[in-house]
Amino acid sequence: MELDFKEIITVGMVLFAVIDIVGTIPIVVDLRTKHGHIESEKASLVAGIIMIVFLFVGEELLNLIGIDVHSFAVAGSFVLFFLALEMILGIRIYRDEEAGSASIVPIAFPLIAGAGTMTTLLSLKAQYQTINIVIAIVLNIIIVYIVLKSSAKIEKMLGKNGLGVIRKAFGVVLLAIAVKLFAGNVKGLFA
Repeated sequence: MELDFKEIITVGMVLFAVIDIVGTIPIVVDLRTKHGHIESEKASLVAGIIMIVFLFVGEELLNLIGIDVHSFAVAGSFVLFFLALEMILGIRIYRDEEAGSASIVPIAFPLIAGAGTMTTLLSLKAQYQTINIVIAIVLNIIIVYIVLKSSAKIEKMLGKNGLGVIRKAFGVVLLAIAVKLFAGNVKGLFA
C-alpha cells in the first residue's frame, strides 16, 4: 500500500465524473424546491460510508457468487461507457426511479452512491491501490458536500449552458477512462 498522488487524482476524476454531482444540481435544486431543506451533511456522510464499505466488501460479494475482479472490471467499463454516452449525447439510457422525498435515500443513494459508482469502485480496485481510492472517495465526498450546500448559487452562476458544457467535458473524460479500463482488464479474462 503506497500513496500515489497521480493515482489519487486519476481515481478522483473518475469518481467525480461518475458521481456527476455538478450534473445533478438541477435534480438537487428540484428536490430542495419540493421538500424544503436538504441535509447536505447527512447525505454526504452516508454516501461516503456506502462507497467505502462497498470498496472493501464488494470483492468478497463477487467471490461469493463466483465472479472475478477482471470480469467485473470489464463489465464496469461497459457501464462507464454508457454513462459517458449519456453525458456526452444528453440521452437517458438508464435512470433510477424518481425520488419520493429529499432524505438520505434519493440523494446519498442512488444519486451519489448509485449503481454506476459501485461498479466503478470495484473496477478501479482492480487497477489502483485501495488507500488511493479511499482518499479519492473522501475528496469527492467533500466536493459533494460543498456542491450540495451551494447548489442554488452554482446553478445561478453557471446557468444551464455552463452545466451542460461541464457535463459533456466529463463525459469525454469518462469515455476515455472506460476504454482504458476495458483494455487493461480484458486480457485478464483469458489468462
